[in-house]
Amino acid sequence: MEQAIIFDMDGTLFRTNLILEPALEKTFNMLRKDKLWIGETPINKYREIMGVPLSEVWKTLCPNHSIEIREKSNDFFQEKLIELIKNGKGALYPYTEMVLEMLSGQYELYIASNGQEEYLKAIINTYELNKYIKKIYSIQSIPSGHKSELVKKVLQENNIINGAVVGDRLSDINAAKDNGLVSIGVNFDFAQSIELEKADIVIDDLRELISIGLRS
Repeated sequence: MEQAIIFDMDGTLFRTNLILEPALEKTFNMLRKDKLWIGETPINKYREIMGVPLSEVWKTLCPNHSIEIREKSNDFFQEKLIELIKNGKGALYPYTEMVLEMLSGQYELYIASNGQEEYLKAIINTYELNKYIKKIYSIQSIPSGHKSELVKKVLQENNIINGAVVGDRLSDINAAKDNGLVSIGVNFDFAQSIELEKADIVIDDLRELISIGLRS
C-alpha cells in the first residue's frame, strides 16, 4: 500500500510572494507600453485569487481584454517568473529541504500545482528538490483545470492508496477531501483563515509535518 504526500508549490514550499510582485509589475508595464492598461498593477487582486488556474487569473486581472492578450500576458509573466527564480530572487519556506528529506524516507512525495510545468521545473531544478520529489504534476495536464482531478491523476498513476495533500488554499483542501486524503493547510503568506478552517490539520511551520502520522 503506497502512502504519499502531495504538495502544492506556490505559498506552500516556495515563497512566491518574493517574485510575484516584480514579475507582475513587469507584465503590466508591458501592457501599459502597448497602451493596453491604465492604472496600478492589480497585485492585491492576484493575491486574493492565488491558487486558481492561470486561465482564471488572467480573466480576473484583465476582464476586458481578449483571450489573445491574456495569453500573451501570461506567457510574458511566466518568462519573468522563471528569470527571477533562476537569478536567485525567490526562496523556499524555512526548513523545506530538511522536511522533504526526512519525509522522503517515509513517503513518496509529489508536487501537484496550478503552476505551469516550466515554472515548476525551474523551482525544482534551482533548489535541487528532485532529490526528494518523485514527480511534478502541473494543472496543464488536466483539461478541466480542477485541482481535485490533478490529485486524482497523481493517485491513479502511482497506485497511491492514502496520504495527504499539503497546501495553502481551498483548492488544495478540496482536492484532498475529494480524493479521500488528509488535508493539511499551511498558514503562510496567501492562506485565508476561512479556507483553512475546512482543513483536517493546520500547521504554521513545515517542521510540524514530521510528527503527523497519516492513516494506514
